Amino acid sequence: FPFRLFPLREHGMNLRARPLTCQEIQAFKKSKEVMQRFIRAYQLMLRFYGINLINEETGELKRAENWVKRFQNLNRFSHNNLRITRILKCLGEMGYEHYQVHLVKFFLTETLVKETLPNVKRSALDYFLFTIRSKRKRRELVHYAWQHFKPRGSFVWGPHDKLLKYR
Repeated sequence: FPFRLFPLREHGMNLRARPLTCQEIQAFKKSKEVMQRFIRAYQLMLRFYGINLINEETGELKRAENWVKRFQNLNRFSHNNLRITRILKCLGEMGYEHYQVHLVKFFLTETLVKETLPNVKRSALDYFLFTIRSKRKRRELVHYAWQHFKPRGSFVWGPHDKLLKYR
């Protein structure tokens, strides 16, 4: 069977690749070597997208030195958005929810605040945000997106009355 770099418990575009089982996920999590390889694969993909993992403990990210060129690639080829969604889901499966939060916030900042990735904005809002497993963290990110979305009245990813009262 073909393997995936970021396997999930669901079918992807490669119909020959079989989904992960819960037992396989548990076995992966128990293997220090597998988890180290997983983090290396994550760092490799981040570098491809022009992003650096600056803290393995927290999952904190920053733009890489080659970010301008790599962001042009992200803006130009929308198939990257599917891969990023897959990576985000896999991070959640493997117990790296805190990495998910940093990656989604990174893309929300780049799309809504810095406006460097206009062609990634819809995916960040429609898909990336909703890969976050923690309801509290997801709410925080929806609120962050709402704060920076223009025009705010067109924001459809959360009820405005609740977003206004959010603390």
